[in-house]
Amino acid sequence: MADIRGGVDTRPSARPGEPDATEPIEAGKSLGELVSQLSADFSDLVSTQLELAKVEIKEEVSRAGKGAGMITGGGLAAYLALVLLSFAAAWGLSEAMPTGFAFLIVGLVWAAVAAFLVLTGRNQLRTVHPVPEQTKQSIKEDVEWAKQQRT
Repeated sequence: MADIRGGVDTRPSARPGEPDATEPIEAGKSLGELVSQLSADFSDLVSTQLELAKVEIKEEVSRAGKGAGMITGGGLAAYLALVLLSFAAAWGLSEAMPTGFAFLIVGLVWAAVAAFLVLTGRNQLRTVHPVPEQTKQSIKEDVEWAKQQRT
């Protein structure tokens, strides 16, 4: 369709048998017809918004996946660097002492770091409460309120 100015009509198209969304409401329509039209328009609006939300969520998940992949790659590279630097440290210490002791020292340093991280993480996990206490309390209050309203 072309509009008066000769361009393309960009108005939303209506379903067959329904007025265009830009048309004024006719004064002669019954209340039932108006409610039916309102219901159809609302349904269209909701489905359009849901489709938009799906597209946006899909894009966000895609970006998050790419970011997670990059973080994983960075973590793997950091791990490999740590292993290679540990070997370099052990070989460097082996110039001053027997090779076995040099690797033992580097291994004990990493064991101490691991123990510290595990203990710190365990203590932090003890403070986590998986039950949402505020929500639980709010639900209890809502139930009490509903019981009072019933009596």
